[in-house]
Amino acid sequence: MDKPTLVETDLEAGKALLSVLDKSRFSVKAALWFYLSDSNEWRLIFALPSVDRIGPQAAYEKMQSQLQKLDPKYNLTLQNISIVSPKENLIMLLKKAIRTGPGPSGIRFTRNTINNVFIEDAYIYRML
Repeated sequence: MDKPTLVETDLEAGKALLSVLDKSRFSVKAALWFYLSDSNEWRLIFALPSVDRIGPQAAYEKMQSQLQKLDPKYNLTLQNISIVSPKENLIMLLKKAIRTGPGPSGIRFTRNTINNVFIEDAYIYRML
């Protein structure tokens, strides 16, 4: 099966949602599109400290309210998004290789290995 393509609209949607979260004073420690080879899909991942404080269900509820502020042309839903703790293994692993500033970056990270873990593809906006 061919790998789905991450298109410009996806990249713009991720950046737009990150901007909405920043304006709403969410503490976003990491934001990235990540290719999940097992399910052959791209996932927009946000690492939020609030996951550790309020739990994942409440974090998803807050994310849903932020998605409603996003321009509908982006067509993002919670089905496209994963919310994780900044302590999540993937986030900790990527932090070893990449650090960004607080503004949105645009780092493509393709076919790399970190500590013997293969990362097929990712597009990183933020990694603090």
